[in-house]
Amino acid sequence: MTSSDIFAEIQKKNSFLCVGLDPVIEKIPRQLQREEDPVFSFNKAIIDATIDQAVAYKPNLAFYEALGPGGWETLQKTLDYLPSEVFTIADAKRGDIGNTSTLYAKAFFEQMDFDAITIAPYMGEDSVRPFLAFDEKWAIVLALTSNQGSQDFQLIDNSDGTPLFASVVEKSKTWGTAQNMMYVVGATRGSHIETVRALVPDHFLLVPGVGAQGGSLEEVARFGMNAQCGLLVNSSRGILYASSDSDFAVAAKKEAQSLQGAMEELLSRYLT
Repeated sequence: MTSSDIFAEIQKKNSFLCVGLDPVIEKIPRQLQREEDPVFSFNKAIIDATIDQAVAYKPNLAFYEALGPGGWETLQKTLDYLPSEVFTIADAKRGDIGNTSTLYAKAFFEQMDFDAITIAPYMGEDSVRPFLAFDEKWAIVLALTSNQGSQDFQLIDNSDGTPLFASVVEKSKTWGTAQNMMYVVGATRGSHIETVRALVPDHFLLVPGVGAQGGSLEEVARFGMNAQCGLLVNSSRGILYASSDSDFAVAAKKEAQSLQGAMEELLSRYLT
Protein backbone atom coordinates (compact mmCIF):
# COMPACT_ATOMS: atom_id res chain seq x y z
CA MET A 1 0.00 0.00 0.00
CA THR A 2 1.10 3.56 -0.69
CA SER A 3 0.63 6.50 1.64
CA SER A 4 -2.16 7.67 -0.67
CA ASP A 5 -3.91 4.31 -0.26
CA ILE A 6 -3.70 4.61 3.52
CA PHE A 7 -4.98 8.19 3.46
CA ALA A 8 -7.87 7.19 1.21
CA GLU A 9 -8.93 4.59 3.76
CA ILE A 10 -8.61 7.17 6.55
CA GLN A 11 -10.86 9.55 4.62
CA LYS A 12 -13.34 6.79 3.78
CA LYS A 13 -13.75 5.73 7.41
CA ASN A 14 -13.03 9.09 9.08
CA SER A 15 -10.65 7.16 11.28
CA PHE A 16 -6.95 6.52 11.84
CA LEU A 17 -7.50 3.55 14.12
CA CYS A 18 -5.14 0.59 14.16
CA VAL A 19 -6.36 -2.48 16.06
CA GLY A 20 -3.69 -4.54 17.75
CA LEU A 21 -4.49 -8.23 17.41
CA ASP A 22 -2.70 -9.44 20.54
CA PRO A 23 -4.84 -12.33 21.81
CA VAL A 24 -4.04 -13.91 25.18
CA ILE A 25 -5.45 -17.42 25.17
CA GLU A 26 -6.45 -17.23 28.84
CA LYS A 27 -8.51 -14.10 28.18
CA ILE A 28 -10.46 -15.47 25.23
CA PRO A 29 -14.13 -15.97 26.20
CA ARG A 30 -14.96 -19.49 27.33
CA GLN A 31 -17.44 -20.20 24.55
CA LEU A 32 -14.59 -19.92 22.02
CA GLN A 33 -12.33 -22.34 23.84
CA ARG A 34 -14.20 -25.27 22.31
CA GLU A 35 -13.38 -24.07 18.77
CA GLU A 36 -10.74 -25.86 16.72
CA ASP A 37 -8.67 -22.65 16.65
CA PRO A 38 -9.88 -20.41 19.52
CA VAL A 39 -7.44 -17.60 18.73
CA PHE A 40 -8.47 -17.37 15.10
CA SER A 41 -12.15 -17.47 16.07
CA PHE A 42 -11.48 -14.61 18.49
CA ASN A 43 -9.52 -12.60 15.91
CA LYS A 44 -12.18 -13.16 13.28
CA ALA A 45 -14.90 -11.87 15.60
CA ILE A 46 -12.82 -8.81 16.51
CA ILE A 47 -12.10 -8.05 12.85
CA ASP A 48 -15.77 -8.40 11.92
CA ALA A 49 -16.72 -6.10 14.79
CA THR A 50 -14.18 -3.36 14.01
CA ILE A 51 -13.67 -3.43 10.26
CA ASP A 52 -15.90 -0.37 9.71
CA GLN A 53 -13.74 1.70 12.06
CA ALA A 54 -10.19 0.35 11.61
CA VAL A 55 -7.84 1.29 8.79
CA ALA A 56 -5.02 -0.97 10.01
CA TYR A 57 -4.45 -4.15 12.01
CA LYS A 58 -1.28 -5.01 13.89
CA PRO A 59 -0.70 -8.56 15.13
CA ASN A 60 2.06 -8.75 17.73
CA LEU A 61 4.03 -11.84 16.76
CA ALA A 62 4.93 -12.85 20.30
CA PHE A 63 1.29 -13.74 21.01
CA TYR A 64 1.39 -16.22 18.12
CA GLU A 65 4.93 -17.52 18.50
CA ALA A 66 4.12 -18.48 22.10
CA LEU A 67 1.54 -20.94 20.75
CA GLY A 68 4.14 -22.94 18.81
CA PRO A 69 3.77 -24.04 15.17
CA GLY A 70 -0.01 -23.74 15.36
CA GLY A 71 0.36 -20.09 16.30
CA TRP A 72 2.04 -19.34 12.97
CA GLU A 73 -0.86 -21.04 11.18
CA THR A 74 -3.30 -18.91 13.17
CA LEU A 75 -1.38 -15.77 12.26
CA GLN A 76 -1.47 -16.62 8.55
CA LYS A 77 -5.20 -17.39 8.69
CA THR A 78 -5.78 -14.07 10.44
CA LEU A 79 -3.76 -12.22 7.82
CA ASP A 80 -5.60 -13.97 4.98
CA TYR A 81 -8.95 -13.04 6.55
CA LEU A 82 -8.21 -9.33 6.63
CA PRO A 83 -9.63 -7.35 3.66
CA SER A 84 -7.06 -6.12 1.16
CA GLU A 85 -7.91 -2.45 1.73
CA VAL A 86 -6.67 -2.39 5.33
CA PHE A 87 -3.02 -1.85 6.22
CA THR A 88 -1.38 -4.85 7.88
CA ILE A 89 1.55 -4.50 10.29
CA ALA A 90 3.72 -7.33 11.58
CA ASP A 91 4.67 -6.12 15.04
CA ALA A 92 7.86 -8.19 15.05
CA LYS A 93 10.48 -5.61 16.11
CA ARG A 94 13.13 -7.27 13.98
CA GLY A 95 16.61 -5.83 13.51
CA ASP A 96 19.78 -7.78 12.77
CA ILE A 97 22.79 -7.76 10.45
CA GLY A 98 22.01 -7.17 6.80
CA ASN A 99 21.82 -10.72 5.48
CA THR A 100 19.57 -11.77 8.35
CA SER A 101 17.33 -8.73 7.89
CA THR A 102 17.05 -9.64 4.20
CA LEU A 103 15.61 -13.01 5.16
CA TYR A 104 13.27 -11.44 7.69
CA ALA A 105 12.05 -9.09 4.97
CA LYS A 106 11.44 -11.99 2.59
CA ALA A 107 9.56 -13.89 5.30
CA PHE A 108 7.16 -11.10 6.19
CA PHE A 109 6.80 -9.36 2.82
CA GLU A 110 7.03 -12.23 0.32
CA GLN A 111 5.84 -15.27 2.26
CA MET A 112 3.24 -13.69 4.54
CA ASP A 113 2.51 -10.54 2.50
CA PHE A 114 2.32 -8.06 5.35
CA ASP A 115 2.32 -4.41 4.30
CA ALA A 116 4.72 -3.35 7.06
CA ILE A 117 6.96 -4.56 9.84
CA THR A 118 8.25 -2.87 12.99
CA ILE A 119 12.05 -2.57 13.10
CA ALA A 120 14.50 -2.01 15.96
CA PRO A 121 17.20 0.28 14.47
CA TYR A 122 19.89 -0.26 17.13
CA MET A 123 22.21 -2.12 14.74
CA GLY A 124 22.11 0.70 12.20
CA GLU A 125 21.51 1.34 8.53
CA ASP A 126 22.48 -2.05 7.11
CA SER A 127 19.98 -3.76 9.39
CA VAL A 128 17.11 -1.56 8.17
CA ARG A 129 17.78 -1.13 4.44
CA PRO A 130 16.75 -4.69 3.43
CA PHE A 131 13.20 -3.90 4.52
CA LEU A 132 13.14 -0.85 2.23
CA ALA A 133 13.90 -2.81 -0.94
CA PHE A 134 10.30 -3.94 -1.52
CA ASP A 135 7.81 -1.83 -3.50
CA GLU A 136 4.88 -0.52 -1.48
CA LYS A 137 6.13 -2.17 1.70
CA TRP A 138 7.03 -0.30 4.86
CA ALA A 139 9.64 -0.35 7.61
CA ILE A 140 8.25 1.09 10.83
CA VAL A 141 11.26 2.17 12.88
CA LEU A 142 11.09 2.27 16.67
CA ALA A 143 11.84 5.86 17.66
CA LEU A 144 10.26 6.39 21.08
CA THR A 145 8.22 3.64 22.69
CA SER A 146 5.56 4.07 25.37
CA ASN A 147 6.89 1.58 27.93
CA GLN A 148 8.52 2.69 31.17
CA GLY A 149 11.91 1.29 30.10
CA SER A 150 12.06 3.76 27.22
CA GLN A 151 13.70 6.12 29.70
CA ASP A 152 16.71 3.80 30.04
CA PHE A 153 18.13 4.72 26.62
CA GLN A 154 15.70 6.53 24.31
CA LEU A 155 15.40 9.68 26.43
CA ILE A 156 19.10 10.04 27.25
CA ASP A 157 20.52 13.32 25.92
CA ASN A 158 23.52 13.30 23.59
CA SER A 159 26.43 15.67 24.23
CA ASP A 160 24.66 18.36 22.20
CA GLY A 161 21.51 18.03 24.30
CA THR A 162 19.54 16.16 21.63
CA PRO A 163 17.68 13.14 23.02
CA LEU A 164 18.72 9.81 21.56
CA PHE A 165 15.30 9.12 20.02
CA ALA A 166 15.52 12.36 18.03
CA SER A 167 18.98 11.38 16.77
CA VAL A 168 17.60 8.02 15.65
CA VAL A 169 14.90 9.76 13.63
CA GLU A 170 17.28 12.37 12.20
CA LYS A 171 19.77 9.73 11.05
CA SER A 172 17.36 7.04 9.86
CA LYS A 173 15.19 9.35 7.76
CA THR A 174 18.07 9.51 5.26
CA TRP A 175 17.79 5.75 4.67
CA GLY A 176 14.27 5.75 3.26
CA THR A 177 11.44 8.07 2.33
CA ALA A 178 7.98 9.05 3.51
CA GLN A 179 6.73 6.37 1.10
CA ASN A 180 8.44 3.40 2.73
CA MET A 181 9.31 4.37 6.29
CA MET A 182 7.19 5.16 9.33
CA TYR A 183 8.09 5.71 12.98
CA VAL A 184 6.78 4.32 16.25
CA VAL A 185 6.23 7.17 18.70
CA GLY A 186 4.49 6.56 22.01
CA ALA A 187 1.49 8.69 22.91
CA THR A 188 2.45 9.33 26.52
CA ARG A 189 4.23 12.68 25.90
CA GLY A 190 2.74 15.09 23.37
CA SER A 191 5.92 17.19 23.26
CA HIS A 192 7.88 14.17 22.01
CA ILE A 193 5.40 13.65 19.19
CA GLU A 194 5.87 17.31 18.30
CA THR A 195 9.65 16.79 18.20
CA VAL A 196 9.39 13.81 15.88
CA ARG A 197 6.86 15.50 13.62
CA ALA A 198 9.20 18.46 13.17
CA LEU A 199 11.96 16.08 12.05
CA VAL A 200 9.77 14.03 9.69
CA PRO A 201 6.88 16.26 8.61
CA ASP A 202 5.62 13.94 5.87
CA HIS A 203 6.04 10.49 7.41
CA PHE A 204 3.32 8.40 9.01
CA LEU A 205 3.65 7.76 12.75
CA LEU A 206 2.41 4.59 14.43
CA VAL A 207 1.31 5.65 17.90
CA PRO A 208 0.77 3.19 20.76
CA GLY A 209 -0.04 4.18 24.32
CA VAL A 210 -3.49 5.78 23.93
CA GLY A 211 -5.96 4.44 26.48
CA ALA A 212 -4.54 1.77 28.79
CA GLN A 213 -1.13 3.49 28.96
CA GLY A 214 -2.57 6.95 29.53
CA GLY A 215 -1.82 8.72 26.26
CA SER A 216 -4.11 11.51 25.06
CA LEU A 217 -5.68 11.07 21.61
CA GLU A 218 -6.24 14.82 21.38
CA GLU A 219 -2.56 15.54 22.06
CA VAL A 220 -1.51 12.97 19.48
CA ALA A 221 -3.64 14.69 16.84
CA ARG A 222 -2.66 18.21 17.87
CA PHE A 223 1.07 17.54 17.73
CA GLY A 224 1.25 14.78 15.15
CA MET A 225 -1.31 15.26 12.39
CA ASN A 226 -0.17 16.41 8.95
CA ALA A 227 -1.80 16.98 5.56
CA GLN A 228 -2.39 13.24 5.02
CA CYS A 229 -3.31 12.69 8.65
CA GLY A 230 0.04 10.95 9.07
CA LEU A 231 -1.12 8.96 12.10
CA LEU A 232 -2.08 5.40 12.87
CA VAL A 233 -3.15 5.20 16.51
CA ASN A 234 -3.11 1.70 17.93
CA SER A 235 -5.52 0.24 20.46
CA SER A 236 -5.14 -3.36 21.62
CA ARG A 237 -6.33 -4.21 25.13
CA GLY A 238 -8.99 -1.51 25.20
CA ILE A 239 -10.76 -3.10 22.23
CA LEU A 240 -9.89 -6.79 22.57
CA TYR A 241 -10.90 -7.02 26.22
CA ALA A 242 -13.66 -4.43 26.43
CA SER A 243 -15.66 -7.41 27.73
CA SER A 244 -14.61 -10.90 28.78
CA ASP A 245 -18.10 -12.34 28.35
CA SER A 246 -20.07 -13.58 25.36
CA ASP A 247 -20.70 -9.97 24.30
CA PHE A 248 -16.98 -9.36 23.73
CA ALA A 249 -17.43 -8.54 20.02
CA VAL A 250 -20.27 -6.12 20.71
CA ALA A 251 -18.18 -4.41 23.39
CA ALA A 252 -15.18 -4.28 21.04
CA LYS A 253 -17.31 -2.61 18.38
CA LYS A 254 -18.59 -0.02 20.84
CA GLU A 255 -15.04 0.83 21.89
CA ALA A 256 -13.91 1.07 18.25
CA GLN A 257 -16.91 3.27 17.44
CA SER A 258 -16.08 5.54 20.37
CA LEU A 259 -12.49 5.96 19.17
CA GLN A 260 -13.61 6.48 15.58
CA GLY A 261 -16.04 9.18 16.67
CA ALA A 262 -13.29 11.02 18.51
CA MET A 263 -10.94 10.61 15.54
CA GLU A 264 -13.53 11.98 13.11
CA GLU A 265 -13.81 15.12 15.22
CA LEU A 266 -10.02 15.47 15.42
CA LEU A 267 -9.63 15.01 11.67
CA SER A 268 -12.05 17.87 11.08
CA ARG A 269 -10.19 20.03 13.59
CA TYR A 270 -6.54 19.36 12.84
CA LEU A 271 -6.22 17.99 9.30
CA THR A 272 -4.01 20.55 7.53
